[in-house]
Amino acid sequence: MKRIIIKFTFAVALVSAVMVSCTKKLDLFPVNDFTSEKAYATADGYRQVLAKVYAVLSTTGSFGPGSGDIAGIDAGFSDFFRMLWKAQELTTDEAIIAWGDPGIQDFHNMNWTANNDFLRGLYLRCLYHITLTNEYLRQATDTRLSDRGIGGADADAIRATRAEVRFIRAYQYYNLMDLYGNVPFVTEATPIGSGFPSQIARAELFNYIEGELLAIESQLPAPRAAEFGRVDRAAAWALLARLYLNAGVYTGTNKYTEAITFSKRVIDAGYSLVPDYRHLMLADNQLNTSEFIFAIQYDGIKTQTFGGTTFLTHAAVGGDMSAANFGIDFGWGGIRTTRAFVEKFPDNSGFTDRRAQFFISGQNLDINDVSRFKDGFAITKFRNVTRGGQPGSNPTFVDSDMPIFRLAEQYFIYAEAVLRGGSGGSTTDALNYMNIIRTRAFGNPSGNIAAGDLTLQWILDERSRELYWEGHRRSDLIRYNQFVEGTYLWPWKGGVAPGRAMPAFLKLFPLPATDLQVNRNLVQNLGY
Repeated sequence: MKRIIIKFTFAVALVSAVMVSCTKKLDLFPVNDFTSEKAYATADGYRQVLAKVYAVLSTTGSFGPGSGDIAGIDAGFSDFFRMLWKAQELTTDEAIIAWGDPGIQDFHNMNWTANNDFLRGLYLRCLYHITLTNEYLRQATDTRLSDRGIGGADADAIRATRAEVRFIRAYQYYNLMDLYGNVPFVTEATPIGSGFPSQIARAELFNYIEGELLAIESQLPAPRAAEFGRVDRAAAWALLARLYLNAGVYTGTNKYTEAITFSKRVIDAGYSLVPDYRHLMLADNQLNTSEFIFAIQYDGIKTQTFGGTTFLTHAAVGGDMSAANFGIDFGWGGIRTTRAFVEKFPDNSGFTDRRAQFFISGQNLDINDVSRFKDGFAITKFRNVTRGGQPGSNPTFVDSDMPIFRLAEQYFIYAEAVLRGGSGGSTTDALNYMNIIRTRAFGNPSGNIAAGDLTLQWILDERSRELYWEGHRRSDLIRYNQFVEGTYLWPWKGGVAPGRAMPAFLKLFPLPATDLQVNRNLVQNLGY
């Protein structure tokens, strides 16, 4: 059974602080008398709240699988990575879903509105997480620790966690910036009860995130020095590299030189690719510490959720597939991929490029009926079995962790930034990093490319081959001007079989209508 470093034992959601933007029905008050003062009364209390801060990435409620922790929002609509995945993958060529839940087909059809409950759930999840981090930082000041009689090594340990919590807050603000653009903004310095949050411009939020990550960089543990599942300095570098690669989208000003600088810091920090690509998303992938920089931890016993990798494993199994081969009790028959993605692999059997993990038997390459699981090749990347072929700890809830940052992405950031004109790197190193990835994929150098093959379009396609279903694709296509544009079409893009161009305003999701009704400081994104 895998080892969970941070246990989620603190069950009460601490929302006594300002709730950053909420709906009318959102209950801000605890259901019992367990207040912040009680939670933070001891050093152990701080440790348990820190566990809560991390656990919000992988769990929702504390009352059993599927329970919610945001009033009025079912866990199926608010699990962090499940909602992030839908927004980043179902909107692209990499994924399509058979289900008919209200609003779920809006993603691939690109006809979402401000009333989409999935987008609302993701938005509130990110804001709720920011609320928890803000409250932790309020309670972790030197003054608060002194008032509570917490000193010595205990106080030093709590001070050290401030940088971790600031990273998590910066990461969630990054997601909001990427997905929604101009969003409500508060920090621990915002007075409690001061009214509804003001809206921050996307470019200004970029500057805030950048400033936070640079400020905490030296305060975080050295790369690979933290416990698995906790933040270290390399995670800050990885997020900065991702931030800078997309700076032109977020601010109108490119920062490719900075993207090279910080991706190179990660590359030089002692990480290496796991030898076998097919070991990346298995039940014992906590062993992938050489490649994983920061991962959301899941465990079939301790973090039971219908989101995260449980969703990615179960929902991808259907048709003639054997659930037992995936270490699960049954498949949900939902998600698969399109012809456009399959054709990025010259040989889709997986015998040459091992990243081509498709289930083809009984599946049609073309999708004639979106609601039929057998239309579209299935993806077998996520499996609740170990490297040795043993099933995970629970056939219903999956053990596989989800890497938010891994080394391969940093190789791609470096190479793309070099080709886009950033300084401080070289095309020789860029080519070398791409061929390290290709050697792992093919099991030998047979798949390596020459310098003349290294183009921006090749990098975009190779990123898809390497990082598919890991929550990157929408952002990548937007950066390449291939998301809504007619220059690249995929099956059922925009809700029609051959695909079609869509309006540019869809590059940002709408702020939820319910939030706009409550917070008059917010202005809706253009087009909605």
